[in-house]
Amino acid sequence: MNASAEKLLSRITQTPGQCGGRPCIRGMRIRVVDILEMLSEGVEVSEILSDFPDLEADDIRACLVFAARRVSHMQIAA
Repeated sequence: MNASAEKLLSRITQTPGQCGGRPCIRGMRIRVVDILEMLSEGVEVSEILSDFPDLEADDIRACLVFAARRVSHMQIAA
């Protein structure tokens, strides 16, 4: 993974007791899964950023890098 992707991933945090330990953005209570679901439903990045003024465009990109990294791990099926 390149340095740019690693820098983006540093925006994703997991804190026990916060949002059930699920991945969030920069320690805020905005879960990665919520952003990914909005994107999958066709919500524009500009609308997400408008609805969540504390978010930055790099936070959205970080969610996408996080998801790509998660699905790229090999899993052994039983």
